[in-house]
Amino acid sequence: MNQAVEAFLNDIWKEITSIYAKEHQRIDGIKNFSSLQAGIRDYLRVAWRRSHSYVEQDNIHIDIDEPLSWSDSSYTMAAGPYMAELTDEQLSQEFFPALCGLVDNLFRSDDLGPHFFDYQFEVVFELEGEHSELRICRRLLNEHKLAGLQKSLGNFIQTKVHSDLPVLPKSDDMFFFAYHLINPDLMRQQEEVIEPLIRRLSDKLQQNQKRKQEWIGYYTSAFDHWAQDHFLPQYFVRPNDYGYDWRLKEASIRPVADTGETDFFLYTALQIGITKPDIRQKYLELAGQLGSKQALQYLKAGSGKFRSTYRGERVEGSNNDVTQTIEIRILSEEELAYGEALEYMINLFRQGFPKGYQLKLKSVQKHFLPIRSLAKSKLHQFFANALSYPALFPKLAEYADTVMEEFAWYRDVEPGEKSVMPGTYAVLGLGLYSESYFPLVCRYMDLVDTEHQMAQDSYAKVFIAAHGVKTEHMPVIVSILLGGNEEARPVQNITIDHPELAEALVQVLKNKKNHERELVLCRIFGSVDKLEKAVRQAHPPLMEGLKQLLSLLG
Repeated sequence: MNQAVEAFLNDIWKEITSIYAKEHQRIDGIKNFSSLQAGIRDYLRVAWRRSHSYVEQDNIHIDIDEPLSWSDSSYTMAAGPYMAELTDEQLSQEFFPALCGLVDNLFRSDDLGPHFFDYQFEVVFELEGEHSELRICRRLLNEHKLAGLQKSLGNFIQTKVHSDLPVLPKSDDMFFFAYHLINPDLMRQQEEVIEPLIRRLSDKLQQNQKRKQEWIGYYTSAFDHWAQDHFLPQYFVRPNDYGYDWRLKEASIRPVADTGETDFFLYTALQIGITKPDIRQKYLELAGQLGSKQALQYLKAGSGKFRSTYRGERVEGSNNDVTQTIEIRILSEEELAYGEALEYMINLFRQGFPKGYQLKLKSVQKHFLPIRSLAKSKLHQFFANALSYPALFPKLAEYADTVMEEFAWYRDVEPGEKSVMPGTYAVLGLGLYSESYFPLVCRYMDLVDTEHQMAQDSYAKVFIAAHGVKTEHMPVIVSILLGGNEEARPVQNITIDHPELAEALVQVLKNKKNHERELVLCRIFGSVDKLEKAVRQAHPPLMEGLKQLLSLLG
């Protein structure tokens, strides 16, 4: 081996072993490794970046994680004087094979412990010179470790996925399982192989919606990684290295799209749409550019599970379950027309149409609920219009009971503070206009995601303005207050100024948890200190009632 090559290799390997020694110590401290995790380290890049200045010294960059385009977390070391003697040929034909040999020996050994290396490893060398660029890489594979991971995965599927309740996988295991689904070393990339596994685990998590949403997030994220890292780069270029601005490659450098892989890409696009509908639409459009007629059909008319058009006496409708869109055209502005539209929509949802949908509406009426925090969207407009007909209240309640779902969201606005759970506009409107639907309001407030939805925070003030504060209303008032975000402001128009109101509030709160009691009382009185002040200023018998409220805080 050339002396300069040997000197370079020795310096590089000394630095790598020093980095790995620290990593070994860190990884050894990790407890409770998942049986689905073969190891952690799977990447090494050595990059020599020649300086364009006579003053600055060349640097060697070492990465032990695949670097992001917008970040530089490399370990750096100064290039030795021998670098001037090295040619591209020596680096590619002598240095790189020797480096791979050293890495491969360590990779296959147990010197750094069983969890240090994954079953596969990529070694990359890059040269950025004044007149030349070089990038070479090699994939290393530990067949024994891969076989062990395949066995662990098979056991996991048998004992944690196919098994009956109450057996459920741990969160970490679900994460690794999701990414193994899109690993061709572990699973065939076919819908008929992967879909039954996803559905089975989703069904098992049905009674635990928080865990189910976590699982959906894991596998949709894994699918998106597969699309961006594997499928799309074959046929498209992305100018900014991130985002979704993919552009079709020139025909001369673009391979013919593989039918099986394109079909799987369509499947992943539909799954990604569960959490990211806009990305699903973008991916279907890209598949259309590759000549997929199925993708274009999805965009035009949906999956085919639902009749895509409707023509009634007073309403025209259409739907697309893939883009999660319903279109309603009111032909005659009257009660029967809105009743017909509601019936059409309810039937769709009972057949399984996605509840997190967007509505495109054509109507002359333009009403909105008197709740400022709600977006003035077409969806809001439709339900406010329908609420102007009291005879439709039962049908609106039926709609709300059909679509209300925890952790689901309408798509009428961009994700953010105006986003609301399906059923929101109908429920909040019914609660304002009729006491008959207070139980529906309570069911809604029990379901709403108070951590991420804020639009209901201002509802209490509007509700009190409509109904006042009465003893018989106290259960629904407390439910509305508890349905607000923890950072919601105090409600200025709730006044507990009669002993009967204080007693009614005590009766509702005594069965609540301590933090719920405090939240409700702080939203009514402003703070615990202000409640104490109200006690001091009150006269009997109201004073006794307020003291009882204060005593609930322990």
